[in-house]
Amino acid sequence: MSEHRPIRSFVLRQGRVSNAQRRAHETLLPLYGIPFADDLLDLDKVFGRSAPKFLEIGFGMGETTIAIAQAHPQNDYLAIDVHTPGVGSLLKQIEESGLSNLRIIQHDAVEVLQRMLPPECLDGAHIFFPDPWPKARHHKRRLIQPQFIALLSERLKHGGYVHVATDWEEYAQQILQVLDNEPQLANTAADYAPCPAYRPSTKFEQRGLKLGHGVWDLLFRRK
Repeated sequence: MSEHRPIRSFVLRQGRVSNAQRRAHETLLPLYGIPFADDLLDLDKVFGRSAPKFLEIGFGMGETTIAIAQAHPQNDYLAIDVHTPGVGSLLKQIEESGLSNLRIIQHDAVEVLQRMLPPECLDGAHIFFPDPWPKARHHKRRLIQPQFIALLSERLKHGGYVHVATDWEEYAQQILQVLDNEPQLANTAADYAPCPAYRPSTKFEQRGLKLGHGVWDLLFRRK
């Protein structure tokens, strides 16, 4: 009998990779990337210092990730994504910015959490605009599910936070329910939170707000 394959929250689409992204991926991933391995990371050793550690899951083309890392040099950031164009784009931005507080793992975030990150190693986790998988038959592919949030919560230090932002109201409602039902977490707001100052607004988000689209931020802390 073949092993049951977990449902992925992503599909590896064959998107166009620009020449600059490909060059950055080939030459810079060995410098700023961490290969996936079934071995727990010592994050202080990875970054060469003891500092607050934050995880970002699904960074798109990396604009928000680079802005946060630049604005908070006192923190270290581990960014996870599977898509080569975005990884190449962020690598190029890291090199151009000369940042030393940002590293990338190009792999499935669930497996990274399971196999590479020890319990209580993170001060915070950012999940900004995860794929909403809007069709009802695809909701099972959504990243924010009870098992995933339980796993992520275990990787947070006590007092550490998970911050999710989405522009799909129905997904926001599901996320709120999942986070509310996780016994390790407590909401910092009555329901949705004001957007924290550290999360920059993207061009996509600004365009959506002008069209009347909503954005919902959820900020929970580990008890």
